[in-house]
Amino acid sequence: MKIGVVTKLNKEEAVEEAKKLLAWAQEKGVEVFIDRDLAMKTGYGEGYDKNRIPELIDVLVVLGGDGTLLSAARLVGTKEVPILGVNLGSLGFLTEIALDELYDVMEKVLRGEYECEERMMLCARVYRWGEEVAAYTVLNDAVINKGTLARIIDLETKVDGEYITTYRADGLIISTPTGSTAYSLSAGGPIVHPSLNSIIISPICPFTLTNRPIVLPEHMKIEVTLKTPESDVLLTLDGQVGFPLRVGDIVKVERASRHLLLIKSPTRSYFEVLRKKLKWGS
Repeated sequence: MKIGVVTKLNKEEAVEEAKKLLAWAQEKGVEVFIDRDLAMKTGYGEGYDKNRIPELIDVLVVLGGDGTLLSAARLVGTKEVPILGVNLGSLGFLTEIALDELYDVMEKVLRGEYECEERMMLCARVYRWGEEVAAYTVLNDAVINKGTLARIIDLETKVDGEYITTYRADGLIISTPTGSTAYSLSAGGPIVHPSLNSIIISPICPFTLTNRPIVLPEHMKIEVTLKTPESDVLLTLDGQVGFPLRVGDIVKVERASRHLLLIKSPTRSYFEVLRKKLKWGS
């Protein structure tokens, strides 16, 4: 088996755990692929171009938190390489394997004794004057939001070509079920089980209070046009990558062609993670 390892490079603990994992893999005779930055920090070979790693491996191990896993998900894109998310701090919604479980789970992975959960992803494209100028694949959400000092913005929204409304709001969140427990939740959106394939639209601080979140079937295509001539508006992908928008830009969002594969924790369920993260009953 060939594994890739991605970690949070600016966290010393994460780099140290990566060194231990690399040493363990060597003892097991497992071929490991890491990027050049991690290779420099660990002294493990010369490393590879990060974008090539998903093409070379069978499983990707992510050491960090949910943010690290989100960036890894964009790296994998639609290649359907299973991801094992290992949380180095408190339990995550995505990185649900605890550090003390890592090597027991890795033994099972090497034997092929693991289950994957399919997570729907979204493809977001930006069109300017009829030409595609940006394209991204996201696991959590695509968010159109105004800057700190910008005015309220107008976002004309269509679903499958049919006009829905023009949101007057601080922004708009278009999320997957996986992303329903992220920014969408803080904007009043519903929690949607990640096994459901659906798309959630949640306005951010809408001017009209009756503009409520809406859940759409996975096959529907969303088109949002920025109508406000505001210079400080961004399309933000998974809260990590930003693309500046101009008046008249059209953001088209639809289900990605493939799912992300997350290796399931053998010891805890989605609802257990939900209870702990949201402190239900505490």
